[in-house]
Amino acid sequence: MPPIGLNPSDNAAAHASNAAAASFAALVDKLDYLGSSDIEQVRLAYRFADEGHLGQLRKNGEPYITHPIAVAAQCAEWKLDAQALMAALLHDVMEDCGATKVELVERFGAPVAELVDGLTKLDKLHFNTREENQAESFRKMLLAMARDVRVILIKLADRSHNMRTLSDMPRSKWGRISSETLEIYAPIAHRLGLNQTYRELQDLSFRHLCPWRYAVLAKAVAKARSRRRDLIQKVQKDVEACFADYGMSIRIAGREKTLYSIYQKMDTKHLSFAQVTDIYGFRLIVPTVTDCYTAMGLLHQLYKPVPGKFKDHIAIAKVNGYQSLHTTLVGPAGVNVEFQMRTEAMHLVAESGVAAHWLYKDSNAQEPGNGNLGAQWLQSLLDIQNETRDAAEFWDHVKVDLFPDAVYVFTPKSRIMALPRGATVVDFAYAIHSSIGDRTMAARINGEQVPLRTELKNGDVVEVVTAAHAAPNPAWLSFVRTGRARSKIRHHLKSVAHIESEALGEKLLQQALRTEGIDNFDDENSETASIWDKLLRFTGNKSRQELLADIGLGKRIANIVAKRIAGLLAEGGARPDALVLTQHRFAQNEASALNTITIDGSENASVSFASCCRPIPGDPIVGYLGRGEGLVVHGTDCAVARRLQNKDAERFIRVEWADEPVRTFQTSILVTAHNGKGVLARIAATLARAEADIMHIDMGQEAAQESTELRFLIAVRDIAHLTTVIRMLSRTPDIMQVRRHTSVQTPA
Repeated sequence: MPPIGLNPSDNAAAHASNAAAASFAALVDKLDYLGSSDIEQVRLAYRFADEGHLGQLRKNGEPYITHPIAVAAQCAEWKLDAQALMAALLHDVMEDCGATKVELVERFGAPVAELVDGLTKLDKLHFNTREENQAESFRKMLLAMARDVRVILIKLADRSHNMRTLSDMPRSKWGRISSETLEIYAPIAHRLGLNQTYRELQDLSFRHLCPWRYAVLAKAVAKARSRRRDLIQKVQKDVEACFADYGMSIRIAGREKTLYSIYQKMDTKHLSFAQVTDIYGFRLIVPTVTDCYTAMGLLHQLYKPVPGKFKDHIAIAKVNGYQSLHTTLVGPAGVNVEFQMRTEAMHLVAESGVAAHWLYKDSNAQEPGNGNLGAQWLQSLLDIQNETRDAAEFWDHVKVDLFPDAVYVFTPKSRIMALPRGATVVDFAYAIHSSIGDRTMAARINGEQVPLRTELKNGDVVEVVTAAHAAPNPAWLSFVRTGRARSKIRHHLKSVAHIESEALGEKLLQQALRTEGIDNFDDENSETASIWDKLLRFTGNKSRQELLADIGLGKRIANIVAKRIAGLLAEGGARPDALVLTQHRFAQNEASALNTITIDGSENASVSFASCCRPIPGDPIVGYLGRGEGLVVHGTDCAVARRLQNKDAERFIRVEWADEPVRTFQTSILVTAHNGKGVLARIAATLARAEADIMHIDMGQEAAQESTELRFLIAVRDIAHLTTVIRMLSRTPDIMQVRRHTSVQTPA
């Protein structure tokens, strides 16, 4: 249905057209693909909806039932099944008519009731400007769609009809509804391959968001159309004659760029209307796939092709299932004309996308669109949801996949993979399988070793190198593009952090229990299990593992949990072990390591080192259990640590370095040097000889003077290694001073 106009006379004509199209008789005419029993079920749903909406009117004064019938008519265009058509007719009865889900189950069956219930929940969603509300609403809608794609098809039909009649709404609502349609519903239609709906939603949104720009562009396109009518007719006659001479039957149709896509091209590429050359084109529908390539050859003999303007979307389909051959030719008078060649099957998929599953339900399983069109993306939504419970994070993962400007790359076995533009090697690895992504350690593109953050280009042959010991790196999150890769990496990192925090929490709790004279509390017996149950009810945790992880993350204080356990044991008549208490006091007096956490650098996510003082082995240190941060290690003379001790003394625990740390640690040094040629190179060479790795260099923003200060972040083994580094740098020519640097200086 063409978009409605914005002036009153256009609206009146449109309302009359809508009312006629929304009669049930008009709907029945579109149901010839259903059996008589199915049509009767749809009729019963119509009667129920008609009775429920009796007396209700739309903003334009038409009976409300015209809206459900228009939605059902759009679903019938997609050849959806009887259940979907019944749900389309009934989609507002629970919200507006007081019908219950139980009543719908009894009258029309559980599948229809589930569809209506899903649509009712979607109708209650409000995409507010507050990001968290929008994210939660969006998550619910996508998950409903993933469970049954008919939900979103009916919702898109509903939104299409509402947009066609948006002029009846108060003008104050045009902006919000149009923006929501343009940002959310149109991309979903595109991602599911519903091209006709996608184009219509974009144009209707543009018309109501920017009515003046829309009107100016519409006028310009109409003028251009009349000026080029003779040219278009000549091209069409030449093409028809060419194919008639060859003996190939074709169906030729004109294709005009939508006003919104013209406006977008003008806006993004800073073009005038006269510079947009691909407003008009032709679509050739041919019998077979082979005929598509034959047709292209005939066209290239008829007119000269524009170099670089040929795209084969048949051999490599777009991510939403679209298939066609595209070529641009230099037509009469030097005007560029685009041609698209496709089969009837490809045409239906191109216009109807995921709805082609119903269009093809009686056809060959090999036909495009049957069975799993869009299924991979829909399944990935459920996968991401299983690993991402936070709505804003879910929205962050998914939104990039809604705009599939894709690149096509190959595996070493010549399998084609479609990924969003800007995707990296890591995205490719996770697209193959999550276990491949998790174990990725290196990659080759076209046989050459490349960094993992390398962006993929069309035609690249990508080979991923894995290792059993490899694991996702948090730095990957800064460059991956796909929602699947991002959610898998975050899920892995959270799992590792949880396991490590649980181990740290268990150690802290055991130490705290010893201060209360309790030992061997881990024994699995009925009394211990009973105390754990009471303790979990007290803390509100779901499991013992969750409580221990909370202790390790600093969300709960081990001493408080230990005192609660001691109290519960005392209620049962248990007394503290005198020997354990004596050992603990002796340990305190002797400064034994019994109550000390040992740090060797292998703790990963559960232990971090404060960036304010950057302690390294050999520095006296102290541990702070930040709220939700795990154990943060500070130097004892750190000003930040001192302030925290004055405020949160109970969160500090004793820590010490292991005798042999397993890795290097980062610290910062400040080098004052004379400006001169090659100074930085000499400093870097000295650091290399001292076996210190340079992690970062900060040269400041000040203009070069006689001398300059350079801040180096370096990795060293311990304090002795750092002393050696500073001594070697001090002996380097042109260096005036070297000292260790902290971001927060200790007050004098």
